Amino acid sequence: MRVLVTGGSSGLGAAVVEAVQADGGSPFVLDRVAPEGDVPHEIVDLADSRAAEAAVRRAVERTGGLDAVVTAAGTDRCGRLADVPGEEWDRVILVNLLGTAAVIRAALPHLERSHGKVVTVASTLGVRALSDATAYCASKFGIVGFTRSLIAETQGSIGVTLLLPGGMQTHFFDDREEQYKPGPDAKLNRPGDVAAVVLTALKQPAGCELREILIAPSIEGSWP
Repeated sequence: MRVLVTGGSSGLGAAVVEAVQADGGSPFVLDRVAPEGDVPHEIVDLADSRAAEAAVRRAVERTGGLDAVVTAAGTDRCGRLADVPGEEWDRVILVNLLGTAAVIRAALPHLERSHGKVVTVASTLGVRALSDATAYCASKFGIVGFTRSLIAETQGSIGVTLLLPGGMQTHFFDDREEQYKPGPDAKLNRPGDVAAVVLTALKQPAGCELREILIAPSIEGSWP
């Protein structure tokens, strides 16, 4: 299984790469930094949609086709709307939402040929809003709407799954101000456990699809 993974150099994306490899598949990473190990990749900033589309085309040239795409790349900028600089707010939308759409748009003809799978990564904050998270919530709510529409548009052609993960034990929170970091007693999922669910969605047989998956720690602060 040839799987294109955005954000595959860290966090959930890196865990998906590891899960695909362990299952005998061939991951290909799109990220701003190179992944660890000898993993085929393209360096690209997903905030640039046209560059993202070109990177997908180069990836397909190298892999000879695609069987799946997992859009795990994501960024955030916490703060009150009036306090977050416009270019930083915009970047969250560019990477999380428009980058996701650009990658899938470029991959779609190849996925249709292979009757492949897509897993988009939204968040529990794609269905529940919080203060000081307007950019992130807007981007993840957008992914929810985008994915549900994509499911309607491509049904019978490719398989599409919307993933709604809660908090995970990654470096995603490292550069936040202290008030926006999970507390020392926060209950977070291990990325490998979430990646196993992603792999399950990718391995569904033809005609059977997991449309939406909400996966969260048993004690989850952002849900319900």
